[in-house]
Amino acid sequence: DKFARLEDRAKGGLLEQGYDESEIRLERYLNMRYQGTDNAIMILQSPSETYGTTFRNHYQREFGFQLHDRPILLDDYRVRAIVPGPTPEQPPENDIPTRSLTPLPTPHSTSRSYFEHGWVEETPVYYIEELKDRMEKEEGTGPCVAQINGPAILIQPISTVVLEIGCLAEISSEGDIVMTVGAAPTAQNDSSPPMADTTPSSASTPSTPELSQTIPVPVQQDSAIQEDPVMLSIFAHRFMGIAEQMGRTLARTSVSVNMKERLDFSCALFDPKGGLVANAPHIPVHLGAMQSAVVYQVEHWNAEGRGGIVEGDVMASNHPQLAGGSHLPDITVITPVFYQNAVIFYVASRGHHADIGGISPGSMPPHSKSLEEEGAMIVAFKLVKDGVFQEQGIRELLEAPGLIPGNS
Repeated sequence: DKFARLEDRAKGGLLEQGYDESEIRLERYLNMRYQGTDNAIMILQSPSETYGTTFRNHYQREFGFQLHDRPILLDDYRVRAIVPGPTPEQPPENDIPTRSLTPLPTPHSTSRSYFEHGWVEETPVYYIEELKDRMEKEEGTGPCVAQINGPAILIQPISTVVLEIGCLAEISSEGDIVMTVGAAPTAQNDSSPPMADTTPSSASTPSTPELSQTIPVPVQQDSAIQEDPVMLSIFAHRFMGIAEQMGRTLARTSVSVNMKERLDFSCALFDPKGGLVANAPHIPVHLGAMQSAVVYQVEHWNAEGRGGIVEGDVMASNHPQLAGGSHLPDITVITPVFYQNAVIFYVASRGHHADIGGISPGSMPPHSKSLEEEGAMIVAFKLVKDGVFQEQGIRELLEAPGLIPGNS
């Protein structure tokens, strides 16, 4: 048995290092791929399903479709021997300190800070290391936590935490911070200070507030926040991150040197009508025309009699005159994303292929007289239909130029 031999070798290596056999955990893997593909996936043995089922699930998640009726090949067997490290002990919940550090030490300093409703002139700044030192001195009377109401700034050796207005932070003697949103009291009454002047004054030196008092929340009465800048920034970066992750996945899973090494591709997200939402910083000439390509596919397939776009469909095109392409070697693949049976956005990737037929190698002949002399033309084609890869259909499209005299 190949697994048994590999397990003996892996276990023996750890035993030679002095580990006890009872501590060693063994994991079995198979590197599997579909026949005719180059991308093997390492599959961990599952206690509840076969290697084949696990591989198909992984392949579906990685590539978005299945190669039905295609044999699965085993590239190699692998065994991993592991000695788990010690798990840090967690104190029982009833041992978690509940005594508050009273009174809190004076803030290290104060800072003029801007929050959602405006400026706070004297935001206390705490150094976590100073709080830890103070709590260590208090441990003779039992463990405690430092409770700080927002707004405040908590500075750690490697990071800074901004405690928003109305939030509560509890800092343990080990420097752990637990933040509770909306737990701290706020004051919004006539005694609240007015909104700060937006012009900084070098002549004023803020004084340290008493920590026993609740720091009031400044409220601007004559204006309302129309857009949340924090959420806007979060979603903008999130959408950009999705497009960038698409590019990394494409480079990792591709076979073509153009994709894997030259990175001659672009990825972007589009709304349900095909409008551009976010794109990764890839190839500008791709990105400029991708919106037109997506809009064309949406309108084409949703036209009467064409069956529409359903979950499990993936569309491909490259035609520069009719379907928003750049040139024929740049093939665009468009995938709809569904939620509650409706398209909520599209993801699209456009990549340059080394050769797509035509009258000369490379499919970019300088002396071509018609578009068909430059290679295969794809106006609208469902590369994946109802979750099934249309291999025969795409082969026919790519081989079509060879039927024209003078083309390959």
